[in-house]
Amino acid sequence: MRPHRWTPPQPTARARQTHSDPPMPPTRLLPLPGQGPEDVVVLADGRLVTGTADGTILRVDPATGAVEQIAHAGGRPLGMHAEADGSLLVCVAGRGIFRLAEAGAELEVVVDELDGAPLTFPSNVIRDDDGTLYFSVSSRRWPLEHWITDLLEHSGTGQLVRRDPDGRLEVLVDGLQFGNGVVLAPDRSCVLVAETGAYRITRHWLTGPRAGTTDHLVENLPGLPDNMLLGSDGLIWVALASPRNLLLDKLAPLPGILRRLVDALPPSLKPAPVRSVWVLALDFDGNIVHDLQRDGADYAMVTSVAEHHGTLYLGSLSESAIAVTSKPAA
Repeated sequence: MRPHRWTPPQPTARARQTHSDPPMPPTRLLPLPGQGPEDVVVLADGRLVTGTADGTILRVDPATGAVEQIAHAGGRPLGMHAEADGSLLVCVAGRGIFRLAEAGAELEVVVDELDGAPLTFPSNVIRDDDGTLYFSVSSRRWPLEHWITDLLEHSGTGQLVRRDPDGRLEVLVDGLQFGNGVVLAPDRSCVLVAETGAYRITRHWLTGPRAGTTDHLVENLPGLPDNMLLGSDGLIWVALASPRNLLLDKLAPLPGILRRLVDALPPSLKPAPVRSVWVLALDFDGNIVHDLQRDGADYAMVTSVAEHHGTLYLGSLSESAIAVTSKPAA
C-alpha cells in the first residue's frame, strides 16, 4: 500500500443528515437467489437485469417478482448496459467487458486488455448508437475485493476509456479516484464519470469549444457516488453507496503510516459504509433535482439506481434483493 496524502473538501451540512426532505417514498423488495445485485438495468420490455456475487446474471420481472438465470459471467458482474435488442454489455471483475447477445448465450469478449495489461477492474460501461463504448476503470492497483484499500490509499489510478467501433482504445481521462458510474449526455456533448474516492462527478467534453478538456459537473458530494444511469426523465441518477466517512476524511491528510495501520486491521474493524439508502438526480448543469435518503435498517449500500417512468430500481453490493421505490410527484 502506497498512501497518497490529500485534503478532502469540508463536508457540507447535508453530509451529516440521515434523512432527506421530502423523505424517500417507501420501498418494496424483489428477493433474489443470490447476494449483491451491484448494478440494475432496465430492458426495453420493462424487465430488469442484474448480476450477483457468484457470477450469475439474472432477469427479473418487477411486476411478478419472477427471477430467471440467463447467463453466468465467470466472475463478479459489475456495471451493465442494456441494448434495445435485449443484448447486454457486462463489466466482469477480474476478466474485462463482455457482451451477452441473448439469454443462454455464451459471453463474448469485448475488451480484456488495456495498454497491454489485463483489464481487471472495469466498473461501468455504456454504448452509443454508433457502437462507441465508454467505460470506467476503478483501479489499476487493487482488485474488487480490496476496494476499501484503494479508497484508503487514494491511488488515483482510475480511468475513463473510449472504445471506437473499430476496436481502438483511448484513455480519455487518467488519474481518477476510483472511477465508477458512466453517463453519456443525450446530445453527445460530454461523458460523465463518478469518482467515488473524490466525492465528485467528472465531465469530459466530446464536442464544442471545450472538446477534449475535462472539468467537474459537481464536487463535494455528501456521499460516495457509485453507479450512475440516465433516467427516462432525462436526469442523471446517482447512487450514493454511503455517506461520507469522517474517519477516512480525517486520515487523508495525515502521514500514510496511519492508513497502512488501518488497512492492516481485520475487516470487522476497518471503516465501513454507513447503512443508508440514498440516491440523487442531477441535471446536466449539476443541479440536484431529487435528493432521496432514508435509514438502511432493511436495505443498505445502494450501488445503483435505475429510473424508469417514475419508478426507481435500486441495487446493492451487499443485499439479496432489488429495492423498488418511486421518485416524488412533481
